[in-house]
Amino acid sequence: MQKRRMSLVSPKIETLMVHTDSRFGLVLLASRRAREINIYFNQLGDGLGTIVPPQVASVSRKPLSIALEEIEPGKIVPAEVDEPTPAPPLEVA
Repeated sequence: MQKRRMSLVSPKIETLMVHTDSRFGLVLLASRRAREINIYFNQLGDGLGTIVPPQVASVSRKPLSIALEEIEPGKIVPAEVDEPTPAPPLEVA
């Protein structure tokens, strides 16, 4: 009988995929939120408070792990961004 290996990613990718339409979207969402968390931790001593603090209690100290833990319960969701309309081509006289 073969033992099942523990996953290094917690929460599992399959549970996170219900919040995004692709793995690429999940990577973008998690990396942007991890960057915000990192900025928040760096600003703590300055008292600026412009970034939203982590939304979950986590034992992890890594911003990416905290971001993934926020995505799992739906505390962080992807925002729809309107694509800009392309500029009309320039006419050369």
